[in-house]
Amino acid sequence: MASKPISLLLASHPGPTLVVTVVATVLGIGLGYPPGRLGILALAILFGQLSIGWSNDWLDAARDREVARADKPAARGDIPTAAVRASAFVALGLAVVTTAFLGAGALIAHAVALAGGWAYNLGLKSTVFSFVPFAVSFGLLPAIATLGQVRPAWPALWVLAAGALLGIAAHVTNVLPDLADDARTGIRGLPHRLGVRASGLLAFACLAAATVLITVGPGLPVRPLLIVGLVIGLGAVVAGVILLLRRSPTRLLMQLIMTCAIVDVVMLALAGQSIAV
Repeated sequence: MASKPISLLLASHPGPTLVVTVVATVLGIGLGYPPGRLGILALAILFGQLSIGWSNDWLDAARDREVARADKPAARGDIPTAAVRASAFVALGLAVVTTAFLGAGALIAHAVALAGGWAYNLGLKSTVFSFVPFAVSFGLLPAIATLGQVRPAWPALWVLAAGALLGIAAHVTNVLPDLADDARTGIRGLPHRLGVRASGLLAFACLAAATVLITVGPGLPVRPLLIVGLVIGLGAVVAGVILLLRRSPTRLLMQLIMTCAIVDVVMLALAGQSIAV
């Protein structure tokens, strides 16, 4: 049995939490954030993601226990559910306070994004609209970065659209490994209704559209590095679609989805100030 601090960390969904924090930090670097302000942005997103991760494990503890989820500390009894719940609210408060140092615009955008994450955990995950919180929250992630600058600016519409598409792909990627367990406990989100193959195709379609948007969004002429990203991203999409249509989904499918998503994030960072209006 792991120690309680380690169990609490594992209950925060450390993988997705770290990824989203890194994405926000990379966006801040691309926008030219000074080091101190970049640290505030990273901390604000980190606290927000911790709150969403902990609220998920707190709210799903009974359901996870029912299907014997070995990767969930609260379900295993390694840490009290009450401790996970308290940590979620503390992290939420810290996220709000920290984001306030970036200005009112960033605070409002982050508050809406956090509301989306919590709404998913509180019940939207079980509906056909399960994709909406991911689309909203990921769509607003670049807005938190652009509005949190010393001179706040709205993100370009193509950036919001690309973020939303990446969010839908992230939702599908997050849910696919757990479809069977979710079905046993009554979770019927959009991917569960579509099935594995259709959900995978949806994820790749969203990633392809996002890749194209990020390539042409900054304007012409298209930067050479963005063209490289376009080729890599669409190559991963084509390989993934062929894999889906020819055989049952495998671990390689998830790796291809993640490859395309990482390429898109790097491309957004390369776009720099072009992501702001």
